[in-house]
Order: sequence, then structure tokens, then C-alpha cells
Amino acid sequence: MATTKWGFDPMHSEIQFKVKHLMITTVTGSFKKYSIEAETEGDDFTTGKVSFTADIDSIDTGNEQRDGHLKSADFFDGANHPQVKFNSTRFEKSGDDYKLHGDLEIRGTVKPVVLNVEYGGIVLDPYGQTKAGFTVTGKISRKEFGLTWNAATEAGQIVVSDEVKINCEVQLVKQA
Repeated sequence: MATTKWGFDPMHSEIQFKVKHLMITTVTGSFKKYSIEAETEGDDFTTGKVSFTADIDSIDTGNEQRDGHLKSADFFDGANHPQVKFNSTRFEKSGDDYKLHGDLEIRGTVKPVVLNVEYGGIVLDPYGQTKAGFTVTGKISRKEFGLTWNAATEAGQIVVSDEVKINCEVQLVKQA
């Protein structure tokens, strides 16, 4: 079967993360500059390989001061580690959905992760492009990747949770 290459549609994709602040509210951030590529045998994503990179400098939480702190050595250390990277190792069917296994690299540390994938299907858009849609979710421990900065309030509560939730909406476009 022929190899199919897929790019991503940046107008219909987004990469977000969510972290608890003071353990009472959730702060949402996103990467504004990223790349996603996939290769499959035909249209069978279980045979696929996915690669993803996001530029640390493109972090956006809606607050410039917080964004600067996240880019600093306290968190992502963007000056020395300018990208987050993911390379899949396996894509498996799990009931009606999928599990995407791969290696996630943050701040120079590579760890295996498993992400949940809801497959939306494949359609032909009004412009003749074949597109595939996915919702990708998961959780990671930021401390496992060296993002250990934290502070405590006067009452002893931590400021930033260890758990980071990942939420991505991805629309791939079949390449000619």
C-alpha cells in the first residue's frame, strides 16, 4: 500500500495545555507556532507515524508576564530548549477511540507518554482537500520533564500544580 503524507491545517487546529493555579482555578495556555506531520499507509492511521514540534517562544496564556516566566529557565528554558517535540511510536485502536504512544521531549528530557485520541473521521472539504480530524487529550507530570519551579502561599498552598492537561484539536490535510 502507498504511503500517504499528511500536513496540518493551522486554521482548524489548536494545541492547548491547562494547569491548576493555587489549586482553585485553571489557567489555559496554547502554542501559536507549531508543526504536525503524519505518514500512514493509505488512510489507515493505526499504521501511522506522527511528529509534532511547538516553539516555546510562541506560548500564549493571555498574560505577557506569565508567558515570559514560562519561557524562562524556571519552566521551559526556551533559550536552551526552544521546542517541545513529540514523535509517535504506536497508534492503537482502543474501543471506539485510539491511544497514541510516543516520546515527548520537553526541556531536553524525553519521556514516553500515552495520549487519548478521538478520531473524527475523514472528509473531502468543499475545495477538494481530504481532511482527517482528531481530538487529542492527556495528562503529564511537568516535574518529570524538569519543570519544577513552584512557590507556596502564606497558607502553604502550592501555586502551580504538577499535573498538566493536554488538549489538542487537529485537522490533517492529505498531501498531493
